[in-house]
Amino acid sequence: MTFGLYQPGRSALHRLGAGWKVLALVVGGTGIFLVPGPAGQAAALAAVVALYAVARIPWRRLLGQIRPLAWLFAVFFLVQWALAGWQEGVTVVLRFAALVLLASLVTLTTPTSAMIAAVERVLAPLARVGVKPAKVSMALSLALRFLPVIAAIVAEVRDAQRARGLDRSMIALAVPVIVRTLKTADSVAEALDARGWDPDGDGR
Repeated sequence: MTFGLYQPGRSALHRLGAGWKVLALVVGGTGIFLVPGPAGQAAALAAVVALYAVARIPWRRLLGQIRPLAWLFAVFFLVQWALAGWQEGVTVVLRFAALVLLASLVTLTTPTSAMIAAVERVLAPLARVGVKPAKVSMALSLALRFLPVIAAIVAEVRDAQRARGLDRSMIALAVPVIVRTLKTADSVAEALDARGWDPDGDGR
């Protein structure tokens, strides 16, 4: 499974500090939600795609980040079209695609360990008021990592259900995806526990 996994490189984005990239993700993600209309979202998506070129990420790797979510894009578009018109449907799809690609770009160009360390440094001053930087940084890194993992699970289940002639049944798709996602979450929790990660301590 290669979705969202760190891809070593020597580009400017690879060399950029993890803290700056996490900050850019927060600011960029917020900005994407503030951009109005299909034209604005198309421009935002084009800017994110351009960053993939800067990072020298192959086009097939870029497409691999969103291809498993094509069915979800279709659902979003149809729902928004029915509720608010086709323009809103296009806006939502473009916004979601830009967010997915931006988050994936961070994980593709940043080792998870560096990302966790950067978030912990930023949040360290908040430890005095009860915030636990280790827990927050771990939650952020898992959220970023699980996005492509869930996309891969959806793609695998969809292919399996298509082979059984069940590709048009949302229940046949949703139930296995939910079950496998929960099992994956349990496996991650067991792995953290086996490594002695203390959620109520210092994160180690």
